[in-house]
Amino acid sequence: MNFFADFGGLAIGFLGASLACGLSCAGSARGCGIAGEAGNGLLCEDPSAFGKVMILQVIPGTQGLYGLVVWFFALLQMGVFSGTAVGMSVADGLRVACACIPMATGCAISAPAQGRVAATAITLMAKRPNDWAKGIILCITVEFYAILCLLASFLMLLNLNLGV
Repeated sequence: MNFFADFGGLAIGFLGASLACGLSCAGSARGCGIAGEAGNGLLCEDPSAFGKVMILQVIPGTQGLYGLVVWFFALLQMGVFSGTAVGMSVADGLRVACACIPMATGCAISAPAQGRVAATAITLMAKRPNDWAKGIILCITVEFYAILCLLASFLMLLNLNLGV
């Protein structure tokens, strides 16, 4: 019994799926933190802006949710939930890990960038309260690239022909 041959593919697949979720969530936490810091500054001066600030702070958190979706779908494709994942080949594990790379890297980068855009949108809102929707639109342009990463990983995972 060769441990790597028997469990290496599963471990590599788990690593890819975990990185997709973990790095996306870490990026989202960082992005939400950046926006939250700016939001707290505004709320010290204008507590009535809480609802709008909260919306701008939550927007960078979507990438973590996308990462969780890819993690779940990767485990589903690997057969973890049906109990058929044991004995997954190393090649199949690498396929899963490679399919998770766009999600892992893209959202680790885009979520903090979106947090910075949200922070500047909060600054805009402090000076021009009626222009907060413009800040949301700018945040959504960054979101588009996170959605592309989600789509890339999802389509690759969907088209895997694993031997499990």
